[in-house]
Amino acid sequence: MTATALSAVEPSDLIDFDSLLTEEELALRDTVRSFVRAEIKPNIARWYEDAHFPLEIVPELGKLGLLGMHLQGYGCAGRSAVEYGLAGAELEAGDSGLRTFVSVQGSLAMSAIHKHGSEEQKQRWLPGMAAGELIGCFGLTEPTAGSDPSAMKTFARRDGSDWVLNGSKRWIGLASVAQVAVIWAMTEQGVRGFLVPTDTPGFTASPIEPKLSMRASIQCDIELAEVRLPASAVLPDVVGLKGPFSCLNEARYGIIWGAMGAARDAFEDALAYSRQRLQFDKPLAGYQLTQQKLVDMAVEINKGFLLALHLGRLKDAGSLQIHQISVGKLNNCREAIAICREARTILGGNGITLEYSPLRHANNLESVRTYEGTDEVHTLILGNKLTGIPAFR
Repeated sequence: MTATALSAVEPSDLIDFDSLLTEEELALRDTVRSFVRAEIKPNIARWYEDAHFPLEIVPELGKLGLLGMHLQGYGCAGRSAVEYGLAGAELEAGDSGLRTFVSVQGSLAMSAIHKHGSEEQKQRWLPGMAAGELIGCFGLTEPTAGSDPSAMKTFARRDGSDWVLNGSKRWIGLASVAQVAVIWAMTEQGVRGFLVPTDTPGFTASPIEPKLSMRASIQCDIELAEVRLPASAVLPDVVGLKGPFSCLNEARYGIIWGAMGAARDAFEDALAYSRQRLQFDKPLAGYQLTQQKLVDMAVEINKGFLLALHLGRLKDAGSLQIHQISVGKLNNCREAIAICREARTILGGNGITLEYSPLRHANNLESVRTYEGTDEVHTLILGNKLTGIPAFR
């Protein structure tokens, strides 16, 4: 591809980022980009306005191999961490709700089963989830236990060979449309994971409405009232918070890429608008103040993607550390929100309409910045790394 053609495809790329990718990585990226441009972008404003998540696209995501795409076996695509990240960036360029679906399904629910489940559990759930025939959710956060999951009140007690769960969860993606919920609950032995078919008596999921963010997405409250499960429902291979945290780190990694996808899309809207919008008889793009905004945004997008790629290469090499994920999540979410807000200023009053993407992305990123660890949590993780002194309490 010529430099001119590359610039036309990726106007924010000032450093020939694609030269750092393999042909296979580029092919996957372009496949997902084409899907998003054809199926998501023409519809996302209406879906966002109507607070609607299009379940009809879930099987299409399965056909593209995007569900649990970084997992091996059981119908999963077995893609690399970099490929997963590239796909996440393209999905979030469409909308954060789309990438969030793939993250909840693959990085959270499917990862929990893949990492910690029995062979029987894997065979029962993973192939259907990879195909988009079954949907999963991941119940960790509670109304009074967000950043501190060790304070969870949901409890599972033994009753003969069964387990009985009582408690509540909040901000659980996909819970009202899922067929299986991965529920983390306190037990006498510590935190355990349970696979709860959502038609189990006592399980209730209620969508949280209305929302100002992530409108084309589903988040729910879950109530668990004497939910009785057989012993076979327990994830057998993990006890303690290391179970859910191992899945959260997968999701946090995907956010590092996804946030930059949203930022890039907002930048592209602002750039295109600035070239066409005339003020005082010349395009906005011809003014120094506008060019400074565009340059600052583009530079941060390039830096953010370089950081994501570096962390992806570390992950594929098996050497990615937890604090490095925090660097990426903290930086890229923070910069992406700033970019989207700045892009909106170039659009002026038109920027508050759903005809353009920046403010929609900025609103969504308020949620992305909050879930899977707030700025404050990731700051303290990094502070602990730098000083050796934990400051969480």
